[in-house]
Amino acid sequence: MTDLPDDPVQRQYEAYPYPERDAAEEATRLISGSPSHPFEIDHFLFDGVRDWSQPFRVLVAGGGTGDALIMLAQILADNGVQAEIVYLDMSQASRRIAEARAKVRGLTNIRFETGNLLDAASYGSFDYIDCCGVLHHLPDPDAGFAALRGALAEGGGIGAMVYAPYGRAGVYEMQDALKALVLDDSPQEQVRMARMLLQGLPPTNGLARNPFLNDHAHGGDAGLYDLLLHSRDRPYTVPQLFDTLERAGLTFVSFAAPGRYDPRMMIGDPELRARAEVLPYRERAALAERLVGNIKVHAFYATADNTPKQVAQITEDTVPCLIGASGAALAESIYKTGMIRGEFDGVAFQRKLPNDAAGMLAAIDGRRNLEEVRRIMGWEKPRFNELFTTLYQPLNNFGLMRFSHLKRFASQR
Repeated sequence: MTDLPDDPVQRQYEAYPYPERDAAEEATRLISGSPSHPFEIDHFLFDGVRDWSQPFRVLVAGGGTGDALIMLAQILADNGVQAEIVYLDMSQASRRIAEARAKVRGLTNIRFETGNLLDAASYGSFDYIDCCGVLHHLPDPDAGFAALRGALAEGGGIGAMVYAPYGRAGVYEMQDALKALVLDDSPQEQVRMARMLLQGLPPTNGLARNPFLNDHAHGGDAGLYDLLLHSRDRPYTVPQLFDTLERAGLTFVSFAAPGRYDPRMMIGDPELRARAEVLPYRERAALAERLVGNIKVHAFYATADNTPKQVAQITEDTVPCLIGASGAALAESIYKTGMIRGEFDGVAFQRKLPNDAAGMLAAIDGRRNLEEVRRIMGWEKPRFNELFTTLYQPLNNFGLMRFSHLKRFASQR
């Protein structure tokens, strides 16, 4: 394994494991997010119909203090999936926190390794690789992307997150300013001086005017260091991300929240919307990123370049699953207002729906397929399919509904 004892990033995460986590809190909450929720993995990489009775091998590359690791391990264990999850990180301090969290939960499907993700292939091949918040901190990010590509099993895929520039407005100017002031100080002294500087920023400062970043305010010392004092930190625009994936032999599948990259969400004029609609997908996504202006990170799924895209499609066998949303709450919104309303990172969305959509939500339990839901409702197929498509589009756009056979598999064991 590659040993990097003098690496400044490794030194940072030994001093300030990120994000800050208390293992005792595992007794009361499961932190979930995107990418890497098993419903999403199934939806974007396995056509929504993965056979969960088969073994599932996962690499969490750069696992940090364990958010994605614990979410994946717990949900897979709860649903009886035979999984081996390999945690890999170069920070011993971060690993200790992740191990403590797993111990509180009694998780036995994790193997902990200390090492560098550039050596990912030495741990075998994987059906799924999670890599969030890591690649943009490497000395050579392209080498990191290529290393993950080399560790993918046939038909497998990657869920990753990298920083995006526009939503991080003000960050890089402040990083440069702090390097000029505190570069040679200890990590603890750098944090102290950074807090002093933040208290007196002029109102014209880019970070002070950015309402979408709060790591320095609410993330503790580790959050502040990760945001403003990081020694290596590069963001990716949409075109830069696509170019990087292509160089690594990876094929882009989807962003985790596709609606964030749809310029029609930001354009009201019909003529301009029509022009946006005919652009190739890459150009549409890049346009949306520029227009919305506050995307801080790109969370996305990708496969090896010789693997066909396998995003789930609507069929009778499709099993819809809600993530981070209550079907009852969504149904109540439809009954009261006649529409679904929501917000994702400052972008509001709404869709007018008939009251029948509330009944459909009540029948969606993550186990029934669409044909079974239709029979419960007693509708003819054309009417049912039209309503479900209308319901699904906004929920899929913002990560609230995915297609997966995971809970169906668990219920039939």
